[in-house]
Amino acid sequence: MYLIESQKNVILYLVANKTKMILGLVIFLLILGNVVFGSLYFLQAIKMEKAQKELEVKRSNDKILSFFKTFIDKVLKSDKEVSFRERLKLENEVRDLNDKDILAQWEKFISSATEQEAQKEVTNLLDLLINKVYF
Repeated sequence: MYLIESQKNVILYLVANKTKMILGLVIFLLILGNVVFGSLYFLQAIKMEKAQKELEVKRSNDKILSFFKTFIDKVLKSDKEVSFRERLKLENEVRDLNDKDILAQWEKFISSATEQEAQKEVTNLLDLLINKVYF
């Protein structure tokens, strides 16, 4: 009888230890999963931030190149004086770029007193526009 009682205690002890070991393993796996998924989330957040910066650069480049094309088509290729509507469109595109340097150079161009000065400022404006495009 004592032997049977002792065997029951040993079996209960082993079952309790096995349960604790399984529970410990489950907790360890849950913690490990949190660390892995947290790391993956952090890496994705970094990739997302980089992608957003690239998107901002692309949008900025698209605006600059759009203005550049409009300027060439409406001002440089034109045989006649630029209409008020076209000047207003160009002015709005320049302001939409949100770039102080380009806006300042645009102001220099439109306030040119002579044709020679205007040609110099156009060259400076075009150079600035190309330098502002990020690759």
